[in-house]
Amino acid sequence: MARTVFALAAVLLVASGPEAAEPANDYPTVVRADYVFGCMQVNGQTRDALERCSCSIDVIASLLPYEQYEEAETIMRVRQRGGKNAAMFLTMPMLRAKVDDLKRAQVEAELRCF
Repeated sequence: MARTVFALAAVLLVASGPEAAEPANDYPTVVRADYVFGCMQVNGQTRDALERCSCSIDVIASLLPYEQYEEAETIMRVRQRGGKNAAMFLTMPMLRAKVDDLKRAQVEAELRCF
């Protein structure tokens, strides 16, 4: 019986170990790929840029849940369009805070990966 309990405990430790150590991967693959593609356009089409850009999105994903990332990206895209509708996205403090959170995550990614 002691062997069974020990074996069961070992299986539970092995099964829960890696999952507990790694953050949830809630960024869709296409979003990660799009980020890396854009990053490589700016930083060069090299293997080094691929590795650094991949590192960058991984750091951002570790700091910012996907839902917050998506909201901030949407706000930034609307701002880039300009016009009357974009003005609202420039002045609202709550929306500005979402973009600031993403920018802080991007700075941290830049420091760790580049």
